Amino acid sequence: MRITVDIEPQKLHSIIKLTRQTKKSPAVGQALDEFIEHRRRQGFLAKVMAGETDYRASNDDLESLTDLSQP
Repeated sequence: MRITVDIEPQKLHSIIKLTRQTKKSPAVGQALDEFIEHRRRQGFLAKVMAGETDYRASNDDLESLTDLSQP
């Protein structure tokens, strides 16, 4: 969908630099995708920390999901 948005030039430059995109539209799209995913993770983590989920992995379970010996 096409929309018109006013973005401060310095912020847009930062978005382009941080996303490593060369064009504005893909950079803003990637930034939005990452923002949405970040907020979803924050929400899930807040629920886990508040005990509002049935997520029951122990520290040993979590460590077994990744091989920490690999860089």
